[in-house]
Amino acid sequence: MSKQDHLPAIILASGLSRRMGSDKTQMLLGGRPLIAHILERLRMQADPVWINAPSDYPLDLGIPNYADPLPDRPGPLAGVLAGLMALERHDEQYSHILTVPGDTPFLPHDLVERLRAVATTGTIILAASGGRTHPVIALWPKNLASDLAVWLDDPHHRRVFDFVDRHPRVIVDFLMVDTDLGSQDPFFNINTPEDLKQAEALLQKGI
Repeated sequence: MSKQDHLPAIILASGLSRRMGSDKTQMLLGGRPLIAHILERLRMQADPVWINAPSDYPLDLGIPNYADPLPDRPGPLAGVLAGLMALERHDEQYSHILTVPGDTPFLPHDLVERLRAVATTGTIILAASGGRTHPVIALWPKNLASDLAVWLDDPHHRRVFDFVDRHPRVIVDFLMVDTDLGSQDPFFNINTPEDLKQAEALLQKGI
């Protein structure tokens, strides 16, 4: 992998998983932790790959963990900020970082390629599918780090779209995936035990 061909990515895994009842990123899908599937998809198209998880996250994935810079797990924007801060420390050649949630195991293989194709300085590039925009599946410009840090100083500033609306943005639409189980969202995310069962079926179909 060359730095010219790839961009950094960070998996946001600091969520509370309230509907699942326990940390869903550690739950088994096809005999492996859910987050391992996401890491596998990202390693084919992003370099380096990091994780944003609590400092006591028990799984050793062999990648750096950049925990939220704010206390009490305030939401995905804190994970975005963690990634932007890590990006600033690591390599000036990269202008953006990809964020993906820790519950979306079937990420498109051309995710980075398509998002980066429209990336420009200062512009947030968001993925969408099935008429829905996914605000944490996005490329974030490194130069937004200081603005996001100031924004998060206000405890009322937690919604991702509220911050996105402050900046130029482009939305890239991804097609639904045809399977034997019907048309499926490439950004299918797991929130409940029922979703996990559906993901097992999709995994067997090779989505």
